[in-house]
Amino acid sequence: MENPWKSIKLSDYENHMKLGTVMQLQTLNCMMKNQLNTFPAHSAMILGVAGGNGLEHICTKQYRTVYAVDLNPAYLQEVQKRFTNLSGCLECLCLDLTTETAKLPSCSLVIANLLIEYIGYACFRDVIMQVKPNYISCGIQVNTDDEFVSDSPYLHSFDELNRVHHQIDHHELRQILSKISYQCLSEKEYPLPNGKKLVQMDFLRIR
Repeated sequence: MENPWKSIKLSDYENHMKLGTVMQLQTLNCMMKNQLNTFPAHSAMILGVAGGNGLEHICTKQYRTVYAVDLNPAYLQEVQKRFTNLSGCLECLCLDLTTETAKLPSCSLVIANLLIEYIGYACFRDVIMQVKPNYISCGIQVNTDDEFVSDSPYLHSFDELNRVHHQIDHHELRQILSKISYQCLSEKEYPLPNGKKLVQMDFLRIR
């Protein structure tokens, strides 16, 4: 069965995420700015890049290569249209992380915002073991109820996501990454208007 992210329109996703009652597009943009400017990395990988929200914060004086990874080719086509100024630095990789982890290149920093929820702990661990970054920065969503998709006029565009969604606990994520030699450096909370929050977790490879 095809992954539901392949059939969700980018316009529906972005319009939902930027609603004043959701505010996740804006919050993730702020988070991405912090993530791209915090670590002494010269290469980065953005997992689940969607339409490229936050890529405008890439400093080409710092980053030689940034990999934009997504399983939806239409999303990546839009990324290439929007960020022609990053030509020579930005490389788009159309991959399904649940089946094509072995195709991922190595890099210094992995950024995974609202991505682990859709591939699960084990797959994310395998991704990290393949890429072997020095730093990991991930954003996970903490819900106040069982509904992980906020109410909006676009809600039914996401009906099929229940098939691939995993509830992520930041304590468990910390323990899983610790077992493969990543130490949690910090956690930062970003409150959202509907009572949910995003938690940014930063990790360092310790050996």
